[in-house]
Amino acid sequence: MSDADRTDTGDAADGQRLDKPEGAPLRTGWTTGACATAATKAAFTALLTRDFPDPVSITLPRGQTPAFALATEGYADGSAFAGIVKDAGDDPDVTHGATVISTVTRLPPGSGIRFVAGDGVGTVTKPGLPIAVGEAAINPVPRAMMTAEIVALASQHQVTPDVEIRISVPGGSTIAENTWNPRLGILGGISILGTTGIVHPFSCAAWIHSIHRGIDVARAEGLTHLLGATGSTSEKAAQVFHDLPEGALIDMGDFAGGLLKYLRAHPVPRLTIAGGFAKMSKLGQGALDLHSSRSQIDNRFFLSLPGSELLTDMQRGSVERANTALEVLQILSAAGIDIAQPVAEAAKRTAEGVLRDSGVTVDVLVTDRKGTIIANAR
Repeated sequence: MSDADRTDTGDAADGQRLDKPEGAPLRTGWTTGACATAATKAAFTALLTRDFPDPVSITLPRGQTPAFALATEGYADGSAFAGIVKDAGDDPDVTHGATVISTVTRLPPGSGIRFVAGDGVGTVTKPGLPIAVGEAAINPVPRAMMTAEIVALASQHQVTPDVEIRISVPGGSTIAENTWNPRLGILGGISILGTTGIVHPFSCAAWIHSIHRGIDVARAEGLTHLLGATGSTSEKAAQVFHDLPEGALIDMGDFAGGLLKYLRAHPVPRLTIAGGFAKMSKLGQGALDLHSSRSQIDNRFFLSLPGSELLTDMQRGSVERANTALEVLQILSAAGIDIAQPVAEAAKRTAEGVLRDSGVTVDVLVTDRKGTIIANAR
């Protein structure tokens, strides 16, 4: 499950997501799972001692022990609740600033620990995710983190660890509209996520995790043709071209490698990759991470493709000096050379190299800025 931000600017260009001086260090942040765990520990502590620890410390899966300040706390109907404002650091996370609230209620001995989706937290409605259909969209690691804190406190105070944990995120249903959750069949709000408890800016982990879960859900639904697109413009064009359902759409973004490597191990019969000319040029060159900070276009690549032999020396020089892939496309188009199709063919070869022996058939669509398909490698 994932709340990776799906907001993008289509396929026009690589955009900077952070307004930080070049070279400035980026702050790490905390996952929703870490916030939920800290809030749960504070609420259960209050039930046992009538005192809310503030700040409240928890132990993360790798042993770190961060402390979290409480944003809200209180009692209601025999329960205790505590809330923590999520700080995602410098990661462009749609849940940054959201308040994660845990309401803990004691249950009769033998009841165990129950997780419930409160306001703004989603419920799983499709198979293929790590949480069963009908369950609160709280991932396994956050569940384990909260369980460990409950068990430790119960042992310390000599009570049974039988509680209901209700996680809420006010406004979470609105936040979820900008995540993958509706597409994955997680309805009603965001997911409570995290494998380490720490958000690393541009770690790419959340997005790649979302790609994997999207593939899992599509496979569980029996879909045989998936679409991985770099942005909304190419996605819409390719969806219409192939008449694909929403469940087949995998928001690949810049992470072609994350998509292709997972499909190699978890194959479907057919994959379409769609993107703008610049992104597909990078893929054609062999790059599997298409973000501007992690891969660049070598203009000499275009001069190695079929059709470039027709260029004059002056035109070849113009291509080599071009500032952007779009400029290259314009130069070659003015010379009467279709370079988009060779780019698509090169991108297909890269994808096939990663998918080797998986049985996945791949085609590549290249779109312009308006979403018109300008090349199709089948």
